Amino acid sequence: MPAHAPIPRAFPPVSPRTGHYWQLSSFYLFYFASLGALVPYWGLYLKSLGFSATEIGELMAILMATKLIAPNIWGWIADHTGQRVGIIRMASLLSILCFAGVFLGSSYVWLALVMSAFSFFWNASLPQFEAVTLSHLGAASHRYSRIRLWGSVGFIISVALLGRLLDSQGTEVMPLVVMGLFVAIWLSSLATREAEGSAQTDQTPRLRQILRRGDVLALLAICFLMQASHGPYYTFFTLYMEDHGYSRGLIGQLWALGVIAEIGVFLVIHRWLPRIGAWRLLFIGLQLTTLRWLLIAFFPDRLGIILFAQTLHAASFGLYHAVAIHLVHQYFTGRSQGRGQALYSSLSFGAGGAVGSLAAGYLWDGVSAQATYIAAAGVSLLAVLISYAVLRTTWREADVT
Repeated sequence: MPAHAPIPRAFPPVSPRTGHYWQLSSFYLFYFASLGALVPYWGLYLKSLGFSATEIGELMAILMATKLIAPNIWGWIADHTGQRVGIIRMASLLSILCFAGVFLGSSYVWLALVMSAFSFFWNASLPQFEAVTLSHLGAASHRYSRIRLWGSVGFIISVALLGRLLDSQGTEVMPLVVMGLFVAIWLSSLATREAEGSAQTDQTPRLRQILRRGDVLALLAICFLMQASHGPYYTFFTLYMEDHGYSRGLIGQLWALGVIAEIGVFLVIHRWLPRIGAWRLLFIGLQLTTLRWLLIAFFPDRLGIILFAQTLHAASFGLYHAVAIHLVHQYFTGRSQGRGQALYSSLSFGAGGAVGSLAAGYLWDGVSAQATYIAAAGVSLLAVLISYAVLRTTWREADVT
């Protein structure tokens, strides 16, 4: 089958009007608000406890590493039981209970255990929620970004307000803020309903068949590399900017700028996908990601260039993620839908994020901050080359037909 050919849907399309827009959007709002607290600022909290860059990189890698296991376990259960929303609610509640351990100790081993436990459940809920959202949308899956953009809004609000809060109150408020956001995630999950018409069927390719396709394997490799290249950004960007004299309030605004640019892409990408094509958009986004890491590496003291680099988050996350979700939804259908989303999450945000964070910590301490971002650019460049190979195959098949 050509790389650009969609796989037929497994069940009748569901009108997006039945998608419970605000219930779905509120979950994304609070989930990514919690991400906006953990990703930019949890490293600061760990630093305030006296941990080194290597230890911070290792602890942050735990948040990513649990994505290797949790989404696949819960994805398998969801695909075989059909109880996606029930799993989301249970995982959200258990993440609250496990995170409470942060208030009981602050040693390296204890925090490693606590972060492993809460992130196992926290990371389990999002891939299944993606599947629920796409089931509600049905044939209008290209409009996914109009719901997902509320996650970006939540991230912006979190990083902007929390940056100022940490400037005035200190990092000791971090655990309370994250706990409050986890509670909000659980409450929003209670308002979510299963999509009608999302019953599983055997009339679609099995997971093993889908994974034999070259373009599917290429997509998963690209997703791994993209998130690995983000390791220095998600783990150390706040510390990097602080080392170059930026205040925490301004750093929060830089994070927010990146997500504002991401929202801009989410608002229009449903028009771009049919006109330009998913793989071409992915190719463009990967090139701009490479440029972004090089700018951050060589010009950290130039605010104007850093501002521009942050707008490229529109490509490195907004464009990339919307296209990846679109392709995963096309390739993994029916009984494989939940596991497809879980596989995407575990290989990209899980394996890629963990490797990226761990490598960033070692390079940061062992070589330099600049070398870490240059290495990130090299990783994203490899993803560019893989996407180009897929596009060349598509073009050749088009010429033959």
